[in-house]
Amino acid sequence: MAKLDVVTIENKKAGSVDVSAAIFEAPVRLHLIHAEVRRQLSRRQRGTHGSKNRAAVSGGGKKPWRQKGTGRARQGTIRAPQWAGGGVAFGPVPRSHEHSLPKKVRSAALRSALSHQLRQGSITVVDQISLDGYKTKRVVEMLQGLGIADAGVLIVIEAADPFLEASARNLDGVNVLRVAGLNVYDVLLHPKLLVTKAAVGAIEERLGRSGASNRASK
Repeated sequence: MAKLDVVTIENKKAGSVDVSAAIFEAPVRLHLIHAEVRRQLSRRQRGTHGSKNRAAVSGGGKKPWRQKGTGRARQGTIRAPQWAGGGVAFGPVPRSHEHSLPKKVRSAALRSALSHQLRQGSITVVDQISLDGYKTKRVVEMLQGLGIADAGVLIVIEAADPFLEASARNLDGVNVLRVAGLNVYDVLLHPKLLVTKAAVGAIEERLGRSGASNRASK
């Protein structure tokens, strides 16, 4: 077990929390992180690129000249790839770039990303974040008080918080994620992570449960 200091939103010490070494002090496996980031980005590719082959280009239904006796090369259509304005040979077609990874690989990659951020001193644990309305200014003041307003910040919360999620939406470089949506790309994209104490427990429950199921299946 490892210990993380817990602070208030006023940046005053509020105790500590025990965290699982298997999740926050795991080996940093760069190849797993790379594979998971590639998987995430592949899902974002639209895959709408395309080109017309000779069948899709209009015209060219008539043979341009007879097969033999003209002294010219044989041609079947003016829409063949070698003709100007003809179809494209082996061109791109609309398709999905998405590919999958085993769940245990994705979980291990997320544990590696969290462990990397902890080693870099990039994780701040706060006892709780509470807003009584849609107040972007309050979020800015909170980040300034914690000394992380100048860096991109990922705020990780346990469950839905409409006030916080909407209040941080207009801040450049600041994003709010629930534990259920926590992912490797966003963890590494933001230089700082602000995690609530409740979210730490939810992260351990999520990743610990996946790790236990993987061990049980072996």
